[in-house]
Amino acid sequence: MDFLILFKALVLGIVEGLTEFLPISSTGHLILVGDLLGFNDARGKLFEIVIQSGAILAVCWEYRARIFNTLRGLPRERAAQRFALNIVIAFVPLAVLGLLFKKAIEAHLFKPLPVALAFIVGALFILWAERRQHTIRVDSVDDLSALDALKLGLAQALALIPGTSRSGATIIGGLFFGLSRRAAAEFSFFLAIPTLIGATLYQSYKERALFSADDLGLWATGFVAAFVSAFFCVRWLLRFISTHDFTPFAWYRIAFGIVIIVTWQLDLIAWTA
Repeated sequence: MDFLILFKALVLGIVEGLTEFLPISSTGHLILVGDLLGFNDARGKLFEIVIQSGAILAVCWEYRARIFNTLRGLPRERAAQRFALNIVIAFVPLAVLGLLFKKAIEAHLFKPLPVALAFIVGALFILWAERRQHTIRVDSVDDLSALDALKLGLAQALALIPGTSRSGATIIGGLFFGLSRRAAAEFSFFLAIPTLIGATLYQSYKERALFSADDLGLWATGFVAAFVSAFFCVRWLLRFISTHDFTPFAWYRIAFGIVIIVTWQLDLIAWTA
């Protein structure tokens, strides 16, 4: 395995782990970094999907006790059943809408300007959410109702628009719906598990012809990098939101959106989006 390709895998794995659970769009960052590294062909795009499994595992490990207790309690504990049902309810909108509109979205919205605008519009929603009066109605993920879960699932479905951010849509939607910052962030983490697993399995099956035993080192490097960086990012985010709001992420999104527009207009980067 060429050292350069392993380096690219390492960088992309770190980017995936650091951006997957922050409200800044991992897709947008992976597109930009993939283009900068020249790793943006079909193999590179599949790699970006597959290394999500490393980020998923980081969340599973961080919340392993909660996940184990929920699975163990499913046959008899009402709280575990309600929590699992809420995850299923929230997962359905993205799954259904993704299957219906994925091809149309990829054909029309995976372009520099729509991605940049999604970054900036998402930032404005974050600023709006943080500047309005935030009345906390749901302090913990255990307090969510089925209707809350459905609304969060519909918010997550906005992430089908590239540049929106799956975690950002869920977290900021949670703030609008009366969740505490921690409850919104944690539900976003839990909801990522079936969402990203489903996306990874679907895309892996669809592009299975691209898999090769020669790429095992590539997959392993990206997987480990995504796992480690996501693990520390999740812990950092929970500490950060205990004393800060999401406003810094909004300004970062605006700056990133401007970078996309400038580099596209000046032909500094050959964007594949």
